[in-house]
Amino acid sequence: ERGHQIILKIDRSNAATVTDTDLRNADVVIEFSRPDSVLQNINRCLENNIPVVIGTTGWYDSLKSVEELCAQKNGTLLYASNFSIGVNILFEMNSRLAALMNNRPQYKVDIEEVHHLNKLDKPSGTGITLAEGIIGQLERKIRWVTEDEKASASDLVIHSLREKDVIGKHSVRYSSEVDEMIITHNAFSRKGFAEGAVLAAEFIVGKKGMFTMQDVLKR
Repeated sequence: ERGHQIILKIDRSNAATVTDTDLRNADVVIEFSRPDSVLQNINRCLENNIPVVIGTTGWYDSLKSVEELCAQKNGTLLYASNFSIGVNILFEMNSRLAALMNNRPQYKVDIEEVHHLNKLDKPSGTGITLAEGIIGQLERKIRWVTEDEKASASDLVIHSLREKDVIGKHSVRYSSEVDEMIITHNAFSRKGFAEGAVLAAEFIVGKKGMFTMQDVLKR
């Protein structure tokens, strides 16, 4: 719809036969795979000097080494835990709200993320990004934990639910004895993720370095 040509699709059925020459025919790669294969795919793109958009999550513990490789190869990479424009606006709202709540200790905060039954990582990358946005602004929270872990007052709890036919729903809730505030993003289809990934791909062509969706939104 945006006038681009898809020259190659890679999945488990053909991954073993795709050559580096096949990849180099592309102006940019959009990578949405699995946590157990994403690092290999990132390395291959950077080694071949192909800009790559990463939508896979579950690899951020290796972010520093990826940043080092990207710099070493003078490569181009954009990563995000969620490519929905609405979710990235939610990230901005979330950080701003946390800053406003910093001096209001009467409000307790938690996060809930709901996804389909086949969602592998738990909590979701988007849930973690929301948690990090809160921790960066709310001094009384120093780390995030899952609902299965024992939480102290300084821990931010992320509740993860897996339900049938849910695309993705994320909510941040502040509650006190007198009221409650909830900000929520609820995805109705995956088209929003696809559109955001294509916008990200358009953004990074001709650039060098590491980027996020916040860079795309600010252009």
